[in-house]
Amino acid sequence: MAHALRLAQNGEKAASAKPLKGFSGAYVWEIVECDRSGTYRCIYVVKFQTGVYALHAFQKKSHKGIATPQEHLDLIKRRLKLAAEMDAEAVAREKKRKGLS
Repeated sequence: MAHALRLAQNGEKAASAKPLKGFSGAYVWEIVECDRSGTYRCIYVVKFQTGVYALHAFQKKSHKGIATPQEHLDLIKRRLKLAAEMDAEAVAREKKRKGLS
């Protein structure tokens, strides 16, 4: 997962990354990795100007299909909103620092 996030920081996409269903646009991505202990997911966003934001990581425990559980989706949405606010604030600070606003 760390390798996939590093690629995202460099503007590339890992083979294990795909858009997360339920989010408009292709800026919220999901990395899925499996090993003997289970399946793990990391959700991140690449839309923002200040960098890549990892929104949530968890072990998939449900055996009822591949869908992401609603409580995880709700948490991702809240964190996405927070990340958007943080990014906007960082961009505004940088513009102010450079005397652009």
